[in-house]
Amino acid sequence: MNPTDFGEPSDLSSRATMSLLLLLLLGLSQALPLQEDGGKEEKAPDTVDITTRILRSNNGSNEILLEGDLLAPRTRNAMMCYTQNCFWKKNSSSLVTVPFTVSSEFTSSEKQLIVNAMQGFHSKTCIRFVPRKNENDYISVENKEGCFSELGKVGGSQVLSLNRQGCLYYGIIQHEVNHALGFQHEQTRSDRDNYVTINWDNIDPQMAYNFAKQVTNNQNTPYDYSSIMHYGRTIGQRQGLSSWDIIRINKLYGC
Repeated sequence: MNPTDFGEPSDLSSRATMSLLLLLLLGLSQALPLQEDGGKEEKAPDTVDITTRILRSNNGSNEILLEGDLLAPRTRNAMMCYTQNCFWKKNSSSLVTVPFTVSSEFTSSEKQLIVNAMQGFHSKTCIRFVPRKNENDYISVENKEGCFSELGKVGGSQVLSLNRQGCLYYGIIQHEVNHALGFQHEQTRSDRDNYVTINWDNIDPQMAYNFAKQVTNNQNTPYDYSSIMHYGRTIGQRQGLSSWDIIRINKLYGC
């Protein structure tokens, strides 16, 4: 397979564009996306992808965001999550329970959409998102400036931001939730150079770190152009977890 290209300039503002340039990506998908029921609640045209929505929402954010939507680590020296300390734990029933709260700033229908997207993980994986009772470690879904998450479990209350004006889409919610489970963007995985080419000439050198490969556990799965974690206008998708996304979650958490 010929490598595809990253780094085509876009018409977004310079901050969003340099944070993560919109991608010109070609090639066939290696995994078909799975349409979840919650995906029907998206109203925007199919031509509007996750990349565009996230970068538009995050433009002007005061947060330090890496790769466009990953909140800079508070408790780790680098943006890595491949030790057991940053994964959510199984309970006695072999289910991985992830407590969460949802800000009162969201309407009841918005809260339901968030819950629906989280429940989209339940039928295909051993992940279970449960309303927080008194757990110390939990995800706090908040209406901040943009769509972003921390990577993996960081301990205590960790913010997952879903701005009400631009982030409340089924695919975006699942994208950010998957970050909180410990998954990075597909195009930063350790073997990405076999599948895509970074057009470094199109990238501000000061922003090049956003395109650095990460030390990732690929779990013997193929590069997935249709992953919910793949940025791009012409590949990746917004409807929900792909079949390989599901397999990776199950392998990582021993489902």
